[in-house]
Amino acid sequence: MTTEIAPAAETPTRLRRAITGPLLFAFILGDVLGAGIYALMGVLSEKVGGMLWAPLLLALLLALLTAGSYAELVTKYPKAGGAAVFAERAFHSPLVSFLVGFSMLAAGVTSAAGLALAFAGDYLSTFVDLPTIPVAIAFLAVVAALNARGIRESLGANLVMTAIELSGLVIVVAVVAMFVGGGGGDISRITETPEGTSVALSVLAGAVIAYYSFVGFETSANMIEEVKDPRRTYPRALFAALFTAGAVYVLVGVASSIALPAADLQESSGPLLAVVEATGVSVPSWLFSLIALIAVANGALLTMIMVSRLTYGMSEQKLLPAVLSRVLPKRKTPWVAILASTLVAMGLTLVGDLATLAETVVLLLLFVFLSANVSVLVLRRDRVDHDHFRVWTFVPVLGIGSCILLLTQQRPIVWLFGAILLAVGALLSLLARWGRRRAEDKTHTPDTEEKHHDEAR
Repeated sequence: MTTEIAPAAETPTRLRRAITGPLLFAFILGDVLGAGIYALMGVLSEKVGGMLWAPLLLALLLALLTAGSYAELVTKYPKAGGAAVFAERAFHSPLVSFLVGFSMLAAGVTSAAGLALAFAGDYLSTFVDLPTIPVAIAFLAVVAALNARGIRESLGANLVMTAIELSGLVIVVAVVAMFVGGGGGDISRITETPEGTSVALSVLAGAVIAYYSFVGFETSANMIEEVKDPRRTYPRALFAALFTAGAVYVLVGVASSIALPAADLQESSGPLLAVVEATGVSVPSWLFSLIALIAVANGALLTMIMVSRLTYGMSEQKLLPAVLSRVLPKRKTPWVAILASTLVAMGLTLVGDLATLAETVVLLLLFVFLSANVSVLVLRRDRVDHDHFRVWTFVPVLGIGSCILLLTQQRPIVWLFGAILLAVGALLSLLARWGRRRAEDKTHTPDTEEKHHDEAR
């Protein structure tokens, strides 16, 4: 991978550039780590049995392909809006740009809804037994309040929460290592797959789920207007975070398989807590549950930060109503976008289970990633006046292939759920266009035109 050399410059923005390299690394790592590993290990074991590490490794490699495309596009066009901005430049179609951006939005709020449900599940029940839906809705309200307070405050909280959630995953690996050292566990389970399925098909099916654990890196594209020295900072933070997450995930997958049979993992919505308890090591259940809750909360916070910034960016691009780009004067945060996206996420907690929500997120993001990989190739002929990261050409080509491969593995119910969300997006696009035309008609009334004519004379 190479970098084009030209004078560097930070593009003007109404947002505050307060994100340094370490903060961006922690943002991406925290979003990836909190995006599912604490909640989905049991779901993943249904697909691959004890070979949890294999689909995680495959999903990392597939995610790195699209991450390379993002590194080029984000540093080339450093504007909030992410994939929607890239699609607009590449395809010159407001409808395509809107649908790409809306797919990202839908994936984000769906992911946040899934994480809210995970927060209100077995991990929370360690402390208190409360109804899931009300807790999930209250949780999202707290996330929105922190999001609105400010990007630096939000990322400061993320820095602390990322360190805590990473320590939880280290605890899982460490206690299982002690368990094995004492003669416990079953190492042979790491090569077991469900009966009657081939290894390749099991791993590929598992990668569709595991891919959800790596999504989160794309959210950082919508933070680029708030990043200091984005050309250098963004690629380094992006790849470092993905490799770190991948290494931790593979170790956690191996540890989970050794500690518990796949059937036991599948029975819990707090599978890593079950792993720790199975080792018999004296780690209080409440402590690990608290760490897991912080991890899930962190993933939801970072996802909703992304969704609100993407909503703001699409509004700035006139793809969504102008009201969504309103910013708090002192805090410089897009408060209307935060409010609107939070209300939608709250609504989604009422429908769908965690597995279906996770697969729907992957389906929607695959369309976004497919668009981003194609955009890299299309926009190679577009020159910009600043230096930016440039990925090897074969990377987006393989990225396109990986997206198509994963799309073929989706269940019909997930396609239906995704189609409904995209249909809603198409309707919103038509409504937004109708609203803009009405506004334009009001500014071109006969009285207004006569006034302009008189002023011109």
